[in-house]
Parts: sequence; structure tokens; C-alpha cells
Amino acid sequence: MANMVEKRAVIGVLIEDESGALARVVGLFSGRGYNIESLTVASIDPEARLSRITIVTTGTADVIEQIKAQLARLVPVHRVRDLGADGPCVARELAMVKVVSTGETRTEGLRIADAFRARVVDTTSGSFVFELTGTADKVDAFVDLMRPLGLAELSRTGVAAMARGPGVL
Repeated sequence: MANMVEKRAVIGVLIEDESGALARVVGLFSGRGYNIESLTVASIDPEARLSRITIVTTGTADVIEQIKAQLARLVPVHRVRDLGADGPCVARELAMVKVVSTGETRTEGLRIADAFRARVVDTTSGSFVFELTGTADKVDAFVDLMRPLGLAELSRTGVAAMARGPGVL
């Protein structure tokens, strides 16, 4: 029954930077009913026309293997790697969090932000915008603490990740 246990996977995809390439990747997930928890994409080599996609998804070990195999078969894909399969990976996310508050709640928000090493990137007499970088769990915890203090708006980048050690995507 070990294969029936769902796990979280961070999958790195090196893909041709061409029109429609991302749509093919997303179409593979939606067409087969796989969920994407987080998706980031950026050009990493304009001369070679390569982009890197980082996908966070969940599934059984068999489903994750199936996702990787299906991704590898897509025409614009150069390489696919489960970044956590060969060992630990480093994963970070950026969030901007707007908190609207005054008085003691405002002071409490600043104390919590300091504890999380969040930076104030904008402030007015009635609001703050904090910038926070860290694991998805750290961002979630910060957001949960800001909700009762006047969380008004949230923007998250999605996960950027790399395998630890000398291995590369």
C-alpha cells in the first residue's frame, strides 16, 4: 500500500521557449485531472531559447512517475526532474502581503513581520505591504497570523526550487 500514499512533488522542467509550450504542459495536467498547486516559469537562457518550469503537484508515487514520463514525451521538453526524489531540494516562495490596520494591531503586525524577517516595502498611515521570502509553510504561517490583524490582499509567486548538491536540471 506504500504506492497509495500521496506525496508532494516539486518537478523541474527544462523546456523550449516557444509559443504554446506552457499551454501544452498545463493541458497535460488538466487533461488527465492532475492538480497543480504551484507553477512558475521563466526564461533561463534567451540565446538557447530555454525556459524553466517548476511545478508543485501531489499524487501517489505511481502518479508522479506517470506525470514525469508524460512531461518528458512532450515535444518542447528537454528534461524533467523530480527535484526532491534524489534527495532534498531548496524551495522558496516570495509573497507580498497587504495589512490594513491602525493602533495596537499595527504594532503587532510589525512585531510579527520582524519575527518572520518580512520587509516593509510600502507603508501608509493605514496599511503596510510586507515582502516575505521562504518556504511555502513559512509564507502560510505568516499569512495565517496576519489574517486577524487586517490582511487585505495577498500575492504569491509560486515555488522556485533546485535540488541540493552538484546535480542540475
